[in-house]
Amino acid sequence: MKPIVNLLFILILGIAPALAQQPKMKFGDTTALGRPFSKDPMVIKFKGRYLMYYSVHRPVKNDGDGMQGWQIGIAASDDLFNWKRIGEIAPEAVYEKQGLCAPGAIIRNDTVHLFYQTYGNGPKDAICHAISTDGVNFTRDASNPIFHPTGRWTNGRAIDAEVHLFDNRYFLYFATRDSSGRIQQQGVATTSTNSSFDRDSWTQATDKSILYPQLPWEGMCVEGASIITRNKKLYMFYAGSYNNAPQQIGVAVSTDGISWKRLSDQPFLKNGKPGEWNSSESGHPCIFEDSDGKTWLFYQGNNDNGRTWYLSNLPIGWNNKGPYLIK
Repeated sequence: MKPIVNLLFILILGIAPALAQQPKMKFGDTTALGRPFSKDPMVIKFKGRYLMYYSVHRPVKNDGDGMQGWQIGIAASDDLFNWKRIGEIAPEAVYEKQGLCAPGAIIRNDTVHLFYQTYGNGPKDAICHAISTDGVNFTRDASNPIFHPTGRWTNGRAIDAEVHLFDNRYFLYFATRDSSGRIQQQGVATTSTNSSFDRDSWTQATDKSILYPQLPWEGMCVEGASIITRNKKLYMFYAGSYNNAPQQIGVAVSTDGISWKRLSDQPFLKNGKPGEWNSSESGHPCIFEDSDGKTWLFYQGNNDNGRTWYLSNLPIGWNNKGPYLIK
């Protein structure tokens, strides 16, 4: 009997860490691929419930590199932890026919403004805009695409839209590639508080990157900016390094929305340890402030180098140094 008891003890020890490392929220949309696959979370609270927009991939024929077939999934929740898929935004316009993904969203005057990117067009991918009064059914902006960067510092691509109101202006943060198309970096454009958000509304704020990879863990990529205001300062949660390199999350701070300084030379949120659900990466952040003032960091992760993708969240606290993870 003793060897059996020892074997059971070993099995329990092996199972316990796997159970313990599972987060309270672990959402994966299985409708497209038959396995959990959800990326690029964006969360808002609208008309009494939480809505989460995210990227899903529906492969198309003769798509050798997996760049086509991307769409935007929509899920709803009452508690930020348990989510149910309620809809999807599929390509409709000609400029979206290759795909669309990486949503950003704000609420203004009881209307959801969705900012998203075309995908599968390389340097020609750009930011688009759509509106909705129910958070599920959207009407495209007639001027789409509404923004792409110009100048010798960029190849013209714009992805990962994030729009934030600060200092009586809307700031549009986006990721772009350098002129060689190798290095991913952050840029920004602005518009007025009463803007229609159409193509003629935006002005590129600077003719250079506002944040580009410099630290070893950032590799050749800084992308996925998500912004929150605290104590008259802007905090940018961003993804460093390309997917599964591993991608991890950093934080930078600004007083004007254009000049940014990193809070640390280390990631704010690292990828998980070997065997954990996010060992391949913790990436593409969304910082969400609830109506009670609490903040949550949503992010994507996986442990199989991108065969699956899950979305999760963690509570964030604040002190005079900035944000910290609540354990």
